[in-house]
Amino acid sequence: MSASKEQAAAPGNNALSDEAVREFLMDNGDFLQRNPELLDHLHISHASGSAVSLVEKQVSVLRERNVEMRHRLKALTANARENDTLFANTRSLVVKLLEANSVAELYDAFMASMKNDFQAEYACMILFGDDATGGGYRVASLDSARAAIGALFNGRKPVCGALRKEEFNYLFGSSGNPQPISQGGSAAVMPLTDGAQLGLIAVGSADAGRYHSAMGTLFLAHIGEVILRLLPRLQQDQA
Repeated sequence: MSASKEQAAAPGNNALSDEAVREFLMDNGDFLQRNPELLDHLHISHASGSAVSLVEKQVSVLRERNVEMRHRLKALTANARENDTLFANTRSLVVKLLEANSVAELYDAFMASMKNDFQAEYACMILFGDDATGGGYRVASLDSARAAIGALFNGRKPVCGALRKEEFNYLFGSSGNPQPISQGGSAAVMPLTDGAQLGLIAVGSADAGRYHSAMGTLFLAHIGEVILRLLPRLQQDQA
């Protein structure tokens, strides 16, 4: 028995300290369950100064937790629905990419899906090469891309974040997109590289906070990997 309990149990000692009561209740967690009539005599003061019984306080706490859990469940459900939609759109796009018989068809399938299915405000596919005509798709030199947006495709993983006006307009200032904006925006950029820099794909928004470093990029990365594997064959067939 602890010193406080010995003190509380000593003959003639009728005063119980807060610590003694606390220790007793911790060691006897079912005390109030065995003595439920005491619940109506326990009160906890509100911030407003009014008092409520312990039962009312417990009900209030449980109600607040219930509301919080409902909000969490709602957020998880919304996130699951969004992921289901992304998965369905990604699967549909991959099938269209696999059916492409040329680089131009690959390009058209990607751009159409970004606009119509994914509802991307801006989208682009840029392939690196010397033929500026592109044959129905966008081609740019690797040097020009490095000069304009070099920091965005140094690795093999998608990069998300806010862009300067010049970077944003380099990516999306072409046909098939809304008019380039003057203040910049944000984008998710996926490099197409297998050791050599073949190009990039990107989606963007005029909202500078729409694409940020903390967001997931699994679906864009998957689409980029599929395109990366199809490009060499299609380019060889076209040569």
